[in-house]
Amino acid sequence: MPVNKPHLEFHRVDMNAGWSTPPGYPAGIEQKILAGALDEEHRSGSRTRLLRFAPGVFTTAPFVHEYWEEVYLVSGDLTVGNDAQGGGDNFSTGTYACRPPGAVHGPFKSNNGCLLYETHYYAE
Repeated sequence: MPVNKPHLEFHRVDMNAGWSTPPGYPAGIEQKILAGALDEEHRSGSRTRLLRFAPGVFTTAPFVHEYWEEVYLVSGDLTVGNDAQGGGDNFSTGTYACRPPGAVHGPFKSNNGCLLYETHYYAE
């Protein structure tokens, strides 16, 4: 897997600036890219990001993408597989997921808000 990330030594991450709503996500879900870039059109690259949900925010449809995704729930709560009637599986701080390309996952919601650490990459 080619890596397109710079050498970054330990540094403080500004948790107040640099956040944006990813395309296709509802308001209240924001990402902060820590390193790298993902080119979905050319199926290349890798990125590391933080993703945060404000309290009560939810998505409405499952996600599927053609890259690997690893997710660690740093803080808060996340419900996976909820629908219009609620339901789903509830997860808390310290939980992890690894999803291969093509894996259907979600929708998601967070009752009290959450912070996720994610890596996305394409395999050669």
